[in-house]
Amino acid sequence: MSIVEVRDIVKEYPSFRLEKVSFNVDEGKITGFIGRNGAGKTTTIKSMLNLIHTDGGEVDYFGKPLQGNETDVKRRIGYSTGTVNWYPRKKIRDIVNIEKRFYDTWDEAAYRKYMELFNLDESKTPMELSEGMKVKFNLLMALSHGAEVLILDEPTSGLDPFSRNELLDVFTGLKNDGVAVFFSTHIISDIEKCADDIVYISKGKIVAAMPKEGFMEKFSEEGETLEDTMLRMERGDFNE
Repeated sequence: MSIVEVRDIVKEYPSFRLEKVSFNVDEGKITGFIGRNGAGKTTTIKSMLNLIHTDGGEVDYFGKPLQGNETDVKRRIGYSTGTVNWYPRKKIRDIVNIEKRFYDTWDEAAYRKYMELFNLDESKTPMELSEGMKVKFNLLMALSHGAEVLILDEPTSGLDPFSRNELLDVFTGLKNDGVAVFFSTHIISDIEKCADDIVYISKGKIVAAMPKEGFMEKFSEEGETLEDTMLRMERGDFNE
């Protein structure tokens, strides 16, 4: 069942155009959003969340348009980027006590679980955290209010290989609980490990949006990894 539907999103910049981007994100699936830097991944994600003004297209969540239902929809989704914009000098516990007031679905047990899993210290401030721990804190906030959809922009950025694997295991557990996980990354091995579906964007256009197995069957040559396939496709050496 599609829980997010993106239809014909267009966004014009002086030197870049997002061209009628369309794809679905399914309930209980991990969807990997891949493409080289500058391909349009972050612009697409910001369009999905109405964080930028688009020049065309629509986004539906839970069968209803984001436009006109934004407050309700955003209570039911979690969003995280690879960077943190929290108050840098406030303690984590103080930031959390402010943030959780905005969610009537805040799950204190989930918050405590991920605090322990990510080995975060409530007495620290964001400016005292390493880059990897900042990413974990951002994810903690997205995971602690019962989100039915997670939309994550480069969530494994700055994490060491062990922490990345730990996070991918979290994604798999959430998927098994019916949560839709949509995340962009340039680390193709992460997609290979855990994604059910792939959305591949190149130069502002969706090249493919399909199950990972179907993607590999259609585009990969014998013996290729997903990363090998991506590199070859970026060179233009493939048949659509």
